[in-house]
Amino acid sequence: MLKLIKNFTKKEWILALICLVLVVTQVWLELKMPDYMSEITKLVQTEGSQMKDILVNGGYMLTCALGSLVAAVITGYITSRISSNFSKTIRKKLFNKVEDLAMQEVKQFSTSSLITRTTNDITQIEMLIAMGLQLLIKAPITAIWAITKILNKSWQWSAITAVAVAILMTTIAIIMVIVLPRFKKVQKLIDKLNGVERENLQGIRVVRAFNAEKYSEDKFDKVNNDLTFNQLKNQRLFAILSPVMYLVMNGLSLSIYIIGAILISNSLLIDKLTLFSNMVVFYSYAMQVIMSFLMLVMVFMMLPRAEVSAKRINEVLDAEDKIIEGNIIKGSEVGTVEFKNVSFKYPDAEEYVLENISFKANKGETIAFIGSTGSGKSTLINLIPRFYDVTSGEILVDGINVKDYQKETLNNIIGYVSQKAVIFSGTVKSNIKFGKSNNKISEKDILDAAKIAEAKEFVEKMEDTYNSHISQGGTNISGGQKQRLSIARVVAKDPEIYIFDDSFSALDYKTDAVLRHNLKKNKNDATMLIVAQRIGTIMNADKIMVLDNGKCVGIGTHKELLKNCEVYKEIALSQLSKEELENA
Repeated sequence: MLKLIKNFTKKEWILALICLVLVVTQVWLELKMPDYMSEITKLVQTEGSQMKDILVNGGYMLTCALGSLVAAVITGYITSRISSNFSKTIRKKLFNKVEDLAMQEVKQFSTSSLITRTTNDITQIEMLIAMGLQLLIKAPITAIWAITKILNKSWQWSAITAVAVAILMTTIAIIMVIVLPRFKKVQKLIDKLNGVERENLQGIRVVRAFNAEKYSEDKFDKVNNDLTFNQLKNQRLFAILSPVMYLVMNGLSLSIYIIGAILISNSLLIDKLTLFSNMVVFYSYAMQVIMSFLMLVMVFMMLPRAEVSAKRINEVLDAEDKIIEGNIIKGSEVGTVEFKNVSFKYPDAEEYVLENISFKANKGETIAFIGSTGSGKSTLINLIPRFYDVTSGEILVDGINVKDYQKETLNNIIGYVSQKAVIFSGTVKSNIKFGKSNNKISEKDILDAAKIAEAKEFVEKMEDTYNSHISQGGTNISGGQKQRLSIARVVAKDPEIYIFDDSFSALDYKTDAVLRHNLKKNKNDATMLIVAQRIGTIMNADKIMVLDNGKCVGIGTHKELLKNCEVYKEIALSQLSKEELENA
């Protein structure tokens, strides 16, 4: 928790200091009221007292109460502002950290867990800060100040107050020890609940198609019931606090009056008024002490969960980014990609996914990759933008090792279209004008990109054409339309090197062929790396690399591979007839 508090800005520390001053003022005003009450008690008991004096002291009490109220309102406003700004800062840091992490670090945390950490966990800390800056400061100050005022009244009253405080603190300590581990479990169950709900929403069509609603409901109910059961156990423990607190408060009140009655009955007549006045004042201060500890109880009820949430947030913020960027901002060549004896295996895996891959793509060339499922095609091209770093060997882009580039520079050189078309909520235009190159893309660039990607036809049939709304994930357009918009996005960026990770799979053969023709015609000076399953998509590439179990088993043109590579020949014959291949 202290680690996160370090993220307070200078302005927030100043506001916190103002809160401290206001809380001290509030406590001083509240603790002055019993003094005036004591004075009123004496005046009422003393013969010949003036009503004017009683009203004056009553006026002072009212002024103190109003002053305390104003200080409390201002403190509440400031603490709310501090906690809101703090949660905004942490949320931004958490989001930025996840954006910067490499894929292997992101995979340490599930998507549902990262969502929970960015929302629920930060909310827990925000609530603690909002309450803590008021109660956590006020409670100890009130308790210490009140205790100093009552210590000289009577050791018997002081002793019984100390016993009451000890009972309260012991109860709180026992509950904290039991509850803290359970809150860790609760936050993990919230992650799991989010995961199940997210999975169900994403697969809602499959669920309905298989009439699996009951199965999904049972799966959700199990996680929901586990979470409810653990929450109930925690709340039952916290429920013990309420009767204990009331028992201690009422027991202390009764004890003060019983002890006071004994002391007054055994004292001389001249001391009885003083003792009675002291008893009234002591009771007021003792209640202030108990109320201080009750305020602390409220904080302690929130502290265990906030502490767990803080640790979960720090786990992400402290995650080490293993993809360390270099400082080079310009390559020595243009549009080249070279693999030199590249081998790769995933973290903690024993077997290599890729072994000794070597090739070079020159400016303007089209290099294609094909192979059976799991042969390492997508993994290979994902190493170029450094989603992962190579285990051995090196990858050169424009003659420079990718590890030596600044991340922004490398990303500007490369245009990447993922295997699964990713569409963001917004408009057609905002999806094509995406990323940092946003400001450089003109209206003409957008129209040209849509035309090259064969998206122009369906976009211009939409009601608002390029300003038409696109739902989150592109749920209101088809798979082929999503792929064409994804390709249009990278075309508008106009990079030196295009990477297509099986990005034509949802397109029909005609659209596929026309789109690739458009790319070749309009971007003939760009280097293109294409992963594909269809022979028709890659047969005209300058070079085709055939992968099998992570190894290169053939590289050459379509005709060369038909003669020299059995793996390629098998793939080709499974899709096209012998006559079609010979005439291609």
